[in-house]
Amino acid sequence: MGAEKPRILISPVEDFDDELVDRVAAEIERAFDFPAERLPLIDDLSFAHDPGRNQFHSTPILERLDASAPEHFLKIIGMTRVDLFIPILTHVYGEAQLGGRACIVSTHRLKEEMKAESTFLERVAKEAVHELGHTFKLLHCKDKTCIMHYCRHISDVDRKSGDLCRYCKILLGDEVKRIGKAGD
Repeated sequence: MGAEKPRILISPVEDFDDELVDRVAAEIERAFDFPAERLPLIDDLSFAHDPGRNQFHSTPILERLDASAPEHFLKIIGMTRVDLFIPILTHVYGEAQLGGRACIVSTHRLKEEMKAESTFLERVAKEAVHELGHTFKLLHCKDKTCIMHYCRHISDVDRKSGDLCRYCKILLGDEVKRIGKAGD
């Protein structure tokens, strides 16, 4: 019997609608070809709250997710409703450990300027794949339709597709092969 395929952990901080988590899982599996599993790891983010900004610093959350996750998970993506920031930006849709194991996405600002609930589901799925892409060492892409394109505004999120461009697909494939060889 062969080794079990590595899995990606989806870790909701708050209770999320099953439809949303299922959509994120499906997009993760489609984009990375790894099964996704749901398991809450953190239930309180007060340790990352910045009272002066009334936002949550995403970097300590990443560290806590990484430390809390069982070792057998290849990558971990946290999902939260709180407004995230890093010190050099007013807000972020998410953050990732570049080439690391953990990332997080916030739904807080992804509800802006929505015309339909399907828009929200699509935005969250795109940002989840984007942040996970960083954990696979993918950088921001200049191609405005690539899922790895950096988004300053919600319209940028809506404009990009749910797919990697040809170049980013090659980089992802190389990284997945490297990870596979490291696990041998």
